[in-house]
Amino acid sequence: MVKHIRKCLSCNIYTLKVICPVCSNKTWEIRKYKFKYDDKYFRVKMKAKYGD
Repeated sequence: MVKHIRKCLSCNIYTLKVICPVCSNKTWEIRKYKFKYDDKYFRVKMKAKYGD
């Protein structure tokens, strides 16, 4: 089973648990957006990210 890293938005700590061990709030799953520079849609993604 693959576990993704999670982040508590109220106290800004990273954990693998669903409930934050510090403040007992719900944590959110953080996934990194993956792309390669040789991707044919690289320019479109960069315009969407940074604008014109």
